[in-house]
Amino acid sequence: MDDQMAMLLAIVETGGLLAPIAFILLHFFRQFFFIPVAVICVAGGVLFGTVAGTIYSIVGLLLSSLLFYFLINRMPKTHTKLSLIKKKWFGEYRNLTTSQVAVLRLIPFIHYQLLSFCLLERYRSLKDYMRASFFTNLPLAFFYTIFGEFISRFTPTLIIIIIIAISILTYTLREKITVIRWREFFKATV
Repeated sequence: MDDQMAMLLAIVETGGLLAPIAFILLHFFRQFFFIPVAVICVAGGVLFGTVAGTIYSIVGLLLSSLLFYFLINRMPKTHTKLSLIKKKWFGEYRNLTTSQVAVLRLIPFIHYQLLSFCLLERYRSLKDYMRASFFTNLPLAFFYTIFGEFISRFTPTLIIIIIIAISILTYTLREKITVIRWREFFKATV
């Protein structure tokens, strides 16, 4: 295992400019290969270190969010499916705040594109959506890149504490109002 890691690091060091470009492209095409974002960010921490890995991950995730912004409206079945999943997981009238999405992106088993869809429903313009994507991707990239450097030092107890803290943050940062349309509230039952 150590020999393979040493060989991988040697390839990255000799790759020059191509290694970061390949890593950013891996983030961009990750969604088509169903690779979790956390895995790529952890790999960035292992390969490039905290600062460079975070920067490359943010650039790759922003390109991925940009691609999602332009493709989701051209894929009506995927749009409908994400809408149904959002209603099932978060409720029909619940809109996630940017802070909630940032915290939920730290949880590896929550679908990245579902959270991007939640941002897209809240921010329709490209500028607002990309700004929100940047702020929600920043903690994700930073945390998992650092996690990639220090993963071997974590104990199971520490992992449980981190998951509980993330759950509490998600609950506390929720939007506290719900808007229900008049017609839907007084919907007649047949």
